[in-house]
Amino acid sequence: MSDNTSDSNNSGDGKSNAAAATPSVAGLNWEREVLEKLVLSTVRERRANRRWSIFFKLMTLVLVFVAIAAYFDFTFPGSDSETLGRHTALIEIEGDIETEGSGSAAVVIPALNKAFSDHGSVAVVLHINSPGGSPVQAGMIVDEIRRLRQGYPAKPLYVVVNEICASGGYYIAAAGDKIFVNKASIVGSIGVLMDGFGFTGVMNKVGVERRLLTAGADKGFMDPFTPLSDKHRQHAQTMLNEIHAQFIDVVRTGRGKRLKETPETFSGLFWTGARAIDMGLADGLGTVDTVARDVVHAEDIVDYTQHEGLPERVLKKFGAAVGAGVMKAAVQGAAPAVR
Repeated sequence: MSDNTSDSNNSGDGKSNAAAATPSVAGLNWEREVLEKLVLSTVRERRANRRWSIFFKLMTLVLVFVAIAAYFDFTFPGSDSETLGRHTALIEIEGDIETEGSGSAAVVIPALNKAFSDHGSVAVVLHINSPGGSPVQAGMIVDEIRRLRQGYPAKPLYVVVNEICASGGYYIAAAGDKIFVNKASIVGSIGVLMDGFGFTGVMNKVGVERRLLTAGADKGFMDPFTPLSDKHRQHAQTMLNEIHAQFIDVVRTGRGKRLKETPETFSGLFWTGARAIDMGLADGLGTVDTVARDVVHAEDIVDYTQHEGLPERVLKKFGAAVGAGVMKAAVQGAAPAVR
């Protein structure tokens, strides 16, 4: 009996020892699993971070490359318009005719040269939507149009008016072979102006003294804080008349016998597109698409407009253009404008 009891006690001790050992092994397994999970999680996180890092670096490189390409106007193999075959070349002039923007000579002239020199272009279409602007910029563009038309006599230049083609815009349009408008377009305003403000009366009331020192009797010409003398008024009017005569000559030369002159033609008034056709200021109704299809007979249209690069757009977004405009107004003051 004692042996059996002893055996049973020994077996009980063995079971108890085994049971005591089991939690220890389980605890080790639990810790190992937790460590493995932590390690795997860390590895996965590092791999994900590495992938995102590579992705963002690649995107940064792509953006830098696009910015450089936009700034320097790079072209890529196969992107040349000559590979497109027979087509109508399009150049957009949007907004004021100024030293900057799509209406400046620095932007329009290179586009004209590229459009005329391309072997695949059948004709060039200027799509104008402008109220006018600088007679200097408009004159430079007209001179280049005349030169290119002589160099490429078989390649006509047509003008398509969008909403408005007035003053400096029409100055350019008159150099085209034909002008097409919408019946409700605004056309004309063949005149020149020089505007500004005079603050002499206000200064006298407020008690502000203008102190202007000049070297040259007429250096203060058109100063807004100095009364406008008869001499300066006559000088300004003579200058405006001279620019106006240049404008009239461009219109008469460009329109020729199609122009039906009246006392109001060069008065600075403007008219609808339908009325402009009756007056000989335009040739007919049309859009870019209809001119390409029905007049040029080349429906494929290739845009040669020199667009702004990414840096210019970014600068303007942050207000650089506003600052430049303020400085321009402050420095230049009043200047003749064909508006």
